[in-house]
Amino acid sequence: MFKRGQSVENRDVPTQKSQTCSLRTQFGKNVVRLRIAKGLTQENLAEAAGISTRYTQSIEAGKYFPTLRTLSKLRKALDTTWDEMLRGCEG
Repeated sequence: MFKRGQSVENRDVPTQKSQTCSLRTQFGKNVVRLRIAKGLTQENLAEAAGISTRYTQSIEAGKYFPTLRTLSKLRKALDTTWDEMLRGCEG
């Protein structure tokens, strides 16, 4: 453990996530495409899905892949099909 005031520079902890996963990236692009097609802003989508705008931005940027519950909320907010949301994410 580190003592108060001790430097943490040498900790073996990555400072950022590893490479963006291509599936997260594709899913994020799908969300952007569907959101724009519906004429929604990130704020509108976040509010409709019951998630934060920051989380919406992170999903669209491919930083995070949402839980099944959040996927369902996004699908409903975007009024789309699972196929459209997950297009290109087959692996």
